[in-house]
Amino acid sequence: MKKPKWVIEKEQSKRAAAAQTVWLFGLHAVRDALMNPAREKLRLILTKNAADKLGEAIATSGMEPEMADPRKFPAPIDPGSVHQGAALEVKPLDWGPLEEVCMGEEGQVPIVVLMDRVTDPHNVGAVLRSAEVFGARAVIAPHRNSAPETGALAKTASGALERQPYLRVKNLADAMVTLQNMGYTLFGLDGEAEGTLDEALAPLKGRAVGLVLGAEGPGLRDKTKATCDQLVKIPAARGFGSLNVSNAAAVGLYAARQNG
Repeated sequence: MKKPKWVIEKEQSKRAAAAQTVWLFGLHAVRDALMNPAREKLRLILTKNAADKLGEAIATSGMEPEMADPRKFPAPIDPGSVHQGAALEVKPLDWGPLEEVCMGEEGQVPIVVLMDRVTDPHNVGAVLRSAEVFGARAVIAPHRNSAPETGALAKTASGALERQPYLRVKNLADAMVTLQNMGYTLFGLDGEAEGTLDEALAPLKGRAVGLVLGAEGPGLRDKTKATCDQLVKIPAARGFGSLNVSNAAAVGLYAARQNG
């Protein structure tokens, strides 16, 4: 019996996802990936200088590196990438279901960050760093129109990609509703909002909070705005100007953590 077209397409999609690999580069990103037992590692390319610096991580991983001439570095990465003589091919991390990752732990108020159409890997990497520093449960973004795991993202995250859950979901609004059903209050950061984040957080001390950020320029989509519990702003001292999305995430995370 011939399989329906949708079944064939679903199977092809699963095989493509399983075959996907990422090339990480740079000493910090490669070291943290080598030390991460949850990361499936496939191929390690190093110069002698990088191998000397990564000795402990290489031993922990049990990998046998391919030694390379720094003038002819063979890893398939952008020639302009600052690889520092280290590149590692890996499979993307699987953090598990959103409901499990975002469940609060005893004695800790859960915070998550949601990003709507933030496609710049450098911005996402910086958000991951801030999320790790302030103890966010996860950074959540849609599969489409968001930055996937890449070497550039991992390098900007400076190791946070290995420790900070980065969940890419099929539908951001559906994920938001799931979080709301789990007890999260979701604040959309919007420079045109009337109320401030501090004012909105004050009556919710100890409650689970989600910060929803949009890309610079277009901001949050209408559907995303409508799904938020409240739109808030980070006030500017002189009444004008705006923050880069990664800076806004850091400020918002600090405010939410202080309110926890």
